[in-house]
Amino acid sequence: MVRPTARTESGIPIEPVYGPADLAGWDPGSRLGVPGGYPFTRGIHPAMYTARPWTMRQYAGFGTAAESNARYRRLIEGGGTGLSVAFDLPTQMGHDSDAPLAAGEVGKVGVAVDSVEDMRVLLDGIPLDGVSTSMTINAPAALLLLMYQLVAEERGIAGCRLTGTIQNDVLKEYIARGTYIFPPGPSLRLTADTFRYCRAELPKWNTISVSGYHMAEAGASPVQEIAFTLADAVAYVRTALAAGMAVDEFAPRLSFFFVARTTLLEEVAKFRAARRIWARVMREDFGAKDPRSMMLRFHTQTAGVQLTAQQPELNLVRVGVQALAAVLGGTQSLHTNSFDEAIALPTEKAARLALRTQQVLAYETDVPHTADPFAGSYAVERMTDEVEEAALALMRRVEDLGGAVAAIEAGFQKAEIEANAYRIAREQEAGARVVVGVNRFALEQEEPYEPLRVDPAVEARQCEALDRLRAGRDAEAVRHTLDELREAAAGTEENVLHPMKEALRARATVGEVCGVLREVWGTYEPAGLGS
Repeated sequence: MVRPTARTESGIPIEPVYGPADLAGWDPGSRLGVPGGYPFTRGIHPAMYTARPWTMRQYAGFGTAAESNARYRRLIEGGGTGLSVAFDLPTQMGHDSDAPLAAGEVGKVGVAVDSVEDMRVLLDGIPLDGVSTSMTINAPAALLLLMYQLVAEERGIAGCRLTGTIQNDVLKEYIARGTYIFPPGPSLRLTADTFRYCRAELPKWNTISVSGYHMAEAGASPVQEIAFTLADAVAYVRTALAAGMAVDEFAPRLSFFFVARTTLLEEVAKFRAARRIWARVMREDFGAKDPRSMMLRFHTQTAGVQLTAQQPELNLVRVGVQALAAVLGGTQSLHTNSFDEAIALPTEKAARLALRTQQVLAYETDVPHTADPFAGSYAVERMTDEVEEAALALMRRVEDLGGAVAAIEAGFQKAEIEANAYRIAREQEAGARVVVGVNRFALEQEEPYEPLRVDPAVEARQCEALDRLRAGRDAEAVRHTLDELREAAAGTEENVLHPMKEALRARATVGEVCGVLREVWGTYEPAGLGS
């Protein structure tokens, strides 16, 4: 019987045995370098985790700001070293909790934040100058960052002491996720304004986390994930350069966000290939001189799309393997999904177990004791080269279409990802791709499980809080600051974050600020979906 050829998630053949012939002519000096040295294949720091472990984040947010704050404080008390904030869908789309479009969605997939008052409650008791905070927010990212800064200023904490990341990657929203508001042009202007603002006001803040994670969740292969993510990053770099910034002024604060799947070997190869590609793009295409501009710094989240509602305890094993892939791949920070996330928002016990998974890897295994333990592996080095070659070919196709934005408008990335997702679904249905507990080793009857449920009264409480906010603020001050924001947005010279901050300080809401920008910039409608 002939053994069928195994393939990676990207469709690259996996050989039964690798040896010296697979790396014939391969030069470790140019392909690897040393940890912390160009082209950063082996990691961006010389010592990697031997000096200190990666940042352990837990993504959390649900219901009201007070409920989420309680969860954050418990995670920090349990050993978490960074926060990762999930916002509900209305906040992500720039709507207040009492907007008609928000009905039924308030507090469901994240925390509802309507104004700086909610942000104040969300961060109560959190040492903002002692933790790194990541906020998964895109179209209204600048608003949430400014609220965070305003709360810090109220406590006497200067912007130079704040560390964290805003996702702020709207291009992937057009490709894979859909929580966009404005057209690509104004969205890129807002991104560039955020780069400039943070360089002056929050110099340690990562101004963007260019995300492949959501593309992977939509069905992208590892090759598609890094190719389309790096192509988007190239578009952001070009936008900043066109706005008059020098590459080494903003590039050191760029960061990335990738998934980690259970296919450990290809995932390790993917992370190493992505670092090498980015280093060469920044040095050779954009003329970066500062080594920090060439370093691909990334956060990783374990693959939610691979979690199953059937036999959910199996997800503990999956997440452990995925987390190990991220660590062996050299991630800078990591979020481990809870085993029950395929069913509902994670319970507190499940979130704690997810954090403990990282702590076992960091403190009970020998993996962190040497940098890049896979260096020189025949299998991994061959896979790294093959993933790199395939990703570069896909990036060239994006460039041939005119770059990331033009390719998005042509529907290229979305179509490629959907085709791959369809292939994966067919393989699962046919049993060629095994999903333990689903298409093999299933149970006739699942054990009962009680998920975390969000109180439906959350929406009413948020609406009541908005009524009190509007009744108690200086309405004239709000109108004045929103008028100034409108004027800045209509022009081309002023950084819109400055009047935006004053509007938020006057207690304008997320919906009101985004409403002004909608008036001036319009909203984005994909081709074929317009009225």
